[in-house]
Amino acid sequence: MSATHGAPATGAQVYAPAAQAAGGAGSGISQRLVAGLWRALLPSACALCGAVQSEVVCAACAEIALQPTPRCPRCASPGDVRGLGLACHACLACVDDDPLDATLTLGDYAGPLDTLVLRLKFGAALPLAEWIAARLADRLCAASDTIPDVLVPVPLSPQRLAARGFNQAWEIARPLSLRLDIRADATLLARRRDTVTQRTLDLPARRANLRDAFAVRHHERLDGLHIGLVDDVMTTGATLREAARVLKAHGASRVTALPALRTP
Repeated sequence: MSATHGAPATGAQVYAPAAQAAGGAGSGISQRLVAGLWRALLPSACALCGAVQSEVVCAACAEIALQPTPRCPRCASPGDVRGLGLACHACLACVDDDPLDATLTLGDYAGPLDTLVLRLKFGAALPLAEWIAARLADRLCAASDTIPDVLVPVPLSPQRLAARGFNQAWEIARPLSLRLDIRADATLLARRRDTVTQRTLDLPARRANLRDAFAVRHHERLDGLHIGLVDDVMTTGATLREAARVLKAHGASRVTALPALRTP
């Protein structure tokens, strides 16, 4: 099922059954209206410094946290790639086998920005997803003249989705699609099986763990599409690359990874 601006997708890859029974996600437009009214009526404590003002992250903290950092445009690793052919040494070595065409992120998975992802992911602080999406939209529009045709969140397994109650990647992708005025599809990519946590695995083990973990819904053809692949954190890139590989096997012409943060 596809998510348009008036009818965001729901289902197995979006919300756990309890969350769906409670209403899941409403219309994007109505949510933005309600959020604006809420901010006007009640102040908010900055998620980073606690200052009481109108946004989930205050302007002072945002300015500090979002300082631009030179990055490889292909994998978003920090570092100046001028003189290297617009890619880092690691990407130049594997460019022919890399299913990711570009990666754009807000910053490193480190303080202070990691607090936002941790609170979203493990504390269900869903308003932070809207803030992350707004900043990603700004970065994407400023950095590229090629906007994806459709946004796809990295899916969770049914077991992990049931435990968490929501997919944090979809919570970012949904408002991001509204800001970019493009389609978002919550169920185009599915996770075929549960995988062990990647945190303790080295890169070869991560790749083996993810092999055949993703599938495209009903074997749909994606011929010629530029897909923006949304996730909360990119560590080694193994998850995003395996998902991109599957999307390209079904015809996608370009895949841009859009993780909120990147492990340096």
